Amino acid sequence: MSEQAWAGHPKARLLSRDIKGFDSLSELALDMRSAWSHGADDVWRQLDPALWDLTRNPWVVLQTVSREKLQRDLADPAFRKNIDDLVQARREAAEAPAWFQQTYPQSALNCVAYFCMEFMLSEALPIYSGGLGNVAGDQLKAASDLGVPVIGVGLLYQQGYFRQMIDKEGAQQAMFPYNDPGQLPITPLRKPDGEWLRLEIALPGYSVWLRAWQVQVGRVKLYLLDSNDAANYPAHRGITSELYGGDSELRLKQEMLLGIGGWRLLAALGIKPEVCHLNEGHAAFAVLERARSFMVESGRTFEAALAVTRAGNLFTTHTAVAAGFDRFAPALIEQYLAGYAHTQLGITRHDLLALGRQNPNDASEPFNMAYLAIRGSGAVNGVSRLHGKVSRHLFEPLFPHWPTDEVPVGHVTNGVHMPTWDSVEADDLWTELCGKGRWLGATENLERDIRCVSDARLWKFRTDASKSLVEYARTRLSRELAAAGALHKEVEGAKNLFDCNTLTLGFARRFASYKRPNLLLHDPERLLRLLTNPRRPVQLIIAGKAHPADRAGQALIQQWMHFIRRPEVRPHAVFLSDYDMDLTEQLVQGVDVWLNTPQRPWEACGTSGMKVLVNGGINLSELDGWWAEAYTPEVGWALGDGQEHDSDPAWDASEAEALYDLLEHEVIPEFYTRDEQGIPNAWVARMRESMAQLTPRFSTNRSVREYTEQHYLPAASAYRQRAADQGAIGVELVNWRHALEQKWNTLRFGEVKLETDAEQHVFEVQIYLDELDPQAVRVELYANGVNDGAAERVEMKCVRQLVGATNGYAYRAGVPAVRPAADYTVRLIAHRDNVAVPLEDAHILWQQ
Repeated sequence: MSEQAWAGHPKARLLSRDIKGFDSLSELALDMRSAWSHGADDVWRQLDPALWDLTRNPWVVLQTVSREKLQRDLADPAFRKNIDDLVQARREAAEAPAWFQQTYPQSALNCVAYFCMEFMLSEALPIYSGGLGNVAGDQLKAASDLGVPVIGVGLLYQQGYFRQMIDKEGAQQAMFPYNDPGQLPITPLRKPDGEWLRLEIALPGYSVWLRAWQVQVGRVKLYLLDSNDAANYPAHRGITSELYGGDSELRLKQEMLLGIGGWRLLAALGIKPEVCHLNEGHAAFAVLERARSFMVESGRTFEAALAVTRAGNLFTTHTAVAAGFDRFAPALIEQYLAGYAHTQLGITRHDLLALGRQNPNDASEPFNMAYLAIRGSGAVNGVSRLHGKVSRHLFEPLFPHWPTDEVPVGHVTNGVHMPTWDSVEADDLWTELCGKGRWLGATENLERDIRCVSDARLWKFRTDASKSLVEYARTRLSRELAAAGALHKEVEGAKNLFDCNTLTLGFARRFASYKRPNLLLHDPERLLRLLTNPRRPVQLIIAGKAHPADRAGQALIQQWMHFIRRPEVRPHAVFLSDYDMDLTEQLVQGVDVWLNTPQRPWEACGTSGMKVLVNGGINLSELDGWWAEAYTPEVGWALGDGQEHDSDPAWDASEAEALYDLLEHEVIPEFYTRDEQGIPNAWVARMRESMAQLTPRFSTNRSVREYTEQHYLPAASAYRQRAADQGAIGVELVNWRHALEQKWNTLRFGEVKLETDAEQHVFEVQIYLDELDPQAVRVELYANGVNDGAAERVEMKCVRQLVGATNGYAYRAGVPAVRPAADYTVRLIAHRDNVAVPLEDAHILWQQ
């Protein structure tokens, strides 16, 4: 059955369907494209301006408005024409060939299934926590813009991530408001006969029923599963209650529902993706279910099915420390998955656990979801250049005897969806200079075009942004104080806080110790002097949440609150609570400088600072994550020496002093040094370079195109090739690996000969392969890289068979004599055409 057969907007049946024009409004309200394409904003504002300003949720506005108001407005010809034009434009945009269709019209790629634990699309759908969801949501939006055939798969949380309130003692309080599905821009997936699509997932001793929902994201669909089904026991209805809440057993259940349930949902919809993109290891159980599905189709064993399907799987890791990977106790894995492994996959408990272990025979080793993802994927990537390097170290234990640089983890640096994060004024500026379709295709000309803006135009754009942020901060803080029961005097005082002509610093991140959110607070008195300088004042906006179980992170928030509530600080610094997508948008659009102070290299990428680029904000950040590859002196400021220092209090103190010095001697003077027109020319020049050089480079336009060209297209072709003939190649791969496993220990090197002249070193080595097919291996000369350069790998060619030897051969290769011959070592590695080595087989033997 086709995907379209399940579509529709059944919830609208409960509303005012009999009002002419309502269906068009419903179509607009249920498309999350409204989160970045603001053409319909005036429609919702006209229907209910107060509710629209509070929620930015078109679906809530449409449900709440009275029938009389709807009928009256829809009877207005101008209003109705605007709606009809918006609907027509939406449909034309969805059907028009985009970048992908224009660039790859004959592509074998029809569908990418993008699995993630969270998606940040809009404040109207609060099923996200932070960075991971931010990346997932922005990539879906860019896929829509570019026409890349992506489908998202996630979970619908009844409460989502917690909401934050700061109490009178400055302590964080966690609240869990209910996500009423009726107020979310989602529709239930129904069968053609109207029955709600539900899936049954067997857990030990009982089944869990999952309801399926659809979210429209432009031309992309996101499917969500939840366990709040009336047929489930109360405890089981709560499996999808909270994001990142509960204990490890609840987390395991959630990840089973996401990976196994998510893949079964696609099968129920008749969707057969060539590519499965695992955005973090939470979704790794999809690897097992995809292989099981292929087993059913082809009649192959699990091992052969995995060899076929892994070619179409991509694993993106976002974790920069080993402790960050999801690990489960062996007993828990056995309890919940042993039956599935035995009856559905046809493998033993030992073989199941081995997929998630470094040492398959260590009964005490936990099951690592990242290891499962690696062993089930055809490619693995980190989310910045530095994170790729860090990840190679993290996963080194899975590839023993391989050089760290050859551990098979690449990188695609994250980007952000610029149309989501730019202000109205920024959109106007970029449209004026670069055109309305600037993020819908190639971006090579944007750098040149944005440089054409004059200093006066650019500075006015920034001062307008500062005014908007100050107004927003005043309104939000006064509302927060009133809700917390503050005195009337405090509430009214907040309405006059800050000055739009003052340098504004922003810091808004998750409050975790490694992010060092209190580095700026290292010397409170020095910070106070910077804030209160009468000639060159500074104002500071802080925001962020600490996980409810992270007491250390909550203590960091309380330290800030105690500082900010000092009478002499209060006019110059604020903490805005309940850090969410709406607050993020306002901050990145209005701050002058975005601060980021993580402990290197624990920030895998860090996308928050990317969001200020399009809005003319400037980054001052630790040389970690994306900033380690983005920073040059003309685009911002850098903190640190680009090295790792672990958790060293002395280094933290030194960096805090360096941060104060940067602010005092470079940032603040540059902002306040003005020409006769009041323009800070050096500051504006830095803004321009940051906008021109970095905005296109760190957009999801670039990152999604990279994923498409470097991963999705090759993975689709590889999967189709392996899946042909009922997966016959998968059987061959299994036999190849078994032969390597059985015979590798019998391989040995014989004599090595070296001939050197002024031009080259010529190596000849004798190798005895016992009964192994010579085509199953590759012989190489290897030398480490020099001065951070790439390692040298030179294939050695078989020149003759050794007389009287069983499967003995001589291999020869020459290399230029620019390095000592002693730098080179002969090695033997597994080899097969179109197989990723060492990802799919890590056998390696070095000449001693």
